[in-house]
Amino acid sequence: MALIAKEKEQIVEKFKKSDNDTGSPEVQIALLSENINKLQSHFKEHKKDHHSRTGLIRMVNLRRKLLAYLKRKNPESYSNIIKELKLRG
Repeated sequence: MALIAKEKEQIVEKFKKSDNDTGSPEVQIALLSENINKLQSHFKEHKKDHHSRTGLIRMVNLRRKLLAYLKRKNPESYSNIIKELKLRG
């Protein structure tokens, strides 16, 4: 269920700000979004996997906090990432 190295590398490449950027809020939000999407498809098949559901809830909460931080610190980047990842309809 976790992202494989190649997928993670592609996401980091797409959202990074500089060459060595792997921890900016934009990159973290993109990685969390991909993990969340994978887990949601996992739950369609495994409805009773409550342990993984707990992890999903944690990821959603962390992404929500990072989005709030980004909205406060850099509204332009926030709106770009919302459009790019198709979050918040």
